[in-house]
Amino acid sequence: MTVLVALPVLLPLAAAGLSLALGRFADVQRILGLLVLGVIIADAAVLLYASDEFGPVVLQMGGWPAPFGITLIADRLSSLLLLVSSVVTFAVLIYSIGQRITDYGRERSSTTFHPMYLMLCAGVSLAYLTGDLFNLFVAFEIMLSSSYVLITRRTTSARVRAGMTYTIVSLASSLLFITMIALVYASTGTVNLADLGTKVAELPRGLQIALALLVVIVFGVKAAMVPLHFWLPDSYPTAPAPVTAVFAGLLTKVGIYALIRTQTLVFSHAETWDLMLGIALITMIVGALGALAQNDLNRLLSFLLVSHIGYMLFGLGVYNVVGLTGVILYVVHHITVQATLFLVSGLITRHSGTVALTRMGGMAKVAPLIAVLFALPALSLAGVPPFSGFVAKLALLQAGIGSGTITGYAVTAGAVLTSLLSLYAMARVWTRVFWGQVKAPAPDPDPTDELVVGTASSSRPMLAATGVLVVSSLVIALVAGPLGAVAGRAAGDLVHGEIYRTAVLGDGSGG
Repeated sequence: MTVLVALPVLLPLAAAGLSLALGRFADVQRILGLLVLGVIIADAAVLLYASDEFGPVVLQMGGWPAPFGITLIADRLSSLLLLVSSVVTFAVLIYSIGQRITDYGRERSSTTFHPMYLMLCAGVSLAYLTGDLFNLFVAFEIMLSSSYVLITRRTTSARVRAGMTYTIVSLASSLLFITMIALVYASTGTVNLADLGTKVAELPRGLQIALALLVVIVFGVKAAMVPLHFWLPDSYPTAPAPVTAVFAGLLTKVGIYALIRTQTLVFSHAETWDLMLGIALITMIVGALGALAQNDLNRLLSFLLVSHIGYMLFGLGVYNVVGLTGVILYVVHHITVQATLFLVSGLITRHSGTVALTRMGGMAKVAPLIAVLFALPALSLAGVPPFSGFVAKLALLQAGIGSGTITGYAVTAGAVLTSLLSLYAMARVWTRVFWGQVKAPAPDPDPTDELVVGTASSSRPMLAATGVLVVSSLVIALVAGPLGAVAGRAAGDLVHGEIYRTAVLGDGSGG
């Protein structure tokens, strides 16, 4: 069973090298990528079952015991997020393959896309499964290097500049990250997360607070929380739809995961975390207002992405089992829905030839299926019952009201307001894009780049992949009871970290 913990990292890494070597064989690349991601989905499902029934599954790499060696661990939280993320990456890969074949033909291969995509998947898996800070840093660097290649493939100089914004900010946060690791190691003598849970508690209170705030800043940049979000709306909208979808669905959530893991396992909070609640409220409101000011569809969705990061910070700020349960449910919901909306945006752009809302119209008449594919995740994002967004938001609102603090009540009110603003933003997109007079597609502004738009057509694999994610979000709502129970148990593990520490360290004493 412990071998299964390494497969989500090792398989895509090995497949990336093989895919690069077989770059001239397009179908082999495609089949290899789908096969590997399919295996990871099955592997994640087994790990989720095992961790939920029997406790965390731990692999000590090379036989070195913790905290001296490299630890990979799959508990309820990491296994659940790994499963959801793998389903999303699988669906996005199908969409990408369908788009590639439609635009360039079946025989034309892509030397870089498939290897880099698999590398990105390996980085995401490692981030979820690693048990130490340094390999968490390695995971973020794997994601950064592969995502930079993906965001700048066959594109314009303007998009390269936007990609450089993403890269420079990511490198700056990586510099802070490695500095934070050095300070933590200098203070405690370890980077193992389970061992840090006991070692950090022995440090002076002022040093604990300083390290905790540095961790918040490092992962706050990765998660795009306000005011560290400025890079995201300028970077994500420039990439092709499949790349933007997987970025929006996964990369910021990995930052949220890292924030949750460190702030529960390493840095304890005995009561409601008012600072995080304040950041959550600002993030929700600023992101929603930014979305309402946009005429670019992708930038609007990017600002909504920032806004809904605030909901996840909200549950972390409440800092109890109910709040963390809401966070887990919201992350699961948001990974699926946000990726879906960016894929639908790609379908819309292919028909309209533009991302400007004012230049679209009447698409419900010419592409009713795309209208349905947009409406369902849009309603879920806004938190309309009975969709998955409503289930997750309800848990967070219950946590906020149950906190019994003025700050908790204020953020709860802000969450309700943000839901209404999100609904208004989605309604605005609907009326501009799908209602009104049908407008002729705009010509492709740059036929030489990776984005092919204005074709007024979408292939069946692209529609099917998007449909799979729409159905996945509906399934999340249908299984809200069992899923909420698993999320509740995972939240209990986070609040009471001894299960994680004992699984990694054995007797919990550390080194």
